[in-house]
Amino acid sequence: MSAREASLSLSGDPSCIAQARHLAAAFLTKVRDRLGVPVATASIEIVQLVVSELVTNARKYAPGPALMHLRLLGSVLRVELWDSSPIPPAVRASDPTRIGQHGLEIVAALAHVVTEPTAVGKRITADIALTTVA
Repeated sequence: MSAREASLSLSGDPSCIAQARHLAAAFLTKVRDRLGVPVATASIEIVQLVVSELVTNARKYAPGPALMHLRLLGSVLRVELWDSSPIPPAVRASDPTRIGQHGLEIVAALAHVVTEPTAVGKRITADIALTTVA
């Protein structure tokens, strides 16, 4: 795997969300500091939020393990998450009185999201533009 990619197998236990967030932050810090790719602190925080929401959904709705892959594509970070559920996530209608279940709304507001079926579930791809303003 190149210095512009990183992967993490997620077991599905509660610690996998923190592990995924940590990998995302460490990966972006590495590409910024070692490769000179401009990455703002705000971008790292946005990526951590997107990763957290995607992994939380996989843990909640898909039985079994998942896989997260990060790939730097120029000034865009591609987050790919494979899980075992064939059911695509759906953004719920806006409802300011609803408590919870806003994760996919948040992800869709911060990233370009595509869901594709796979042989054993689905792959969710979230492309996040990395800003250069600190």
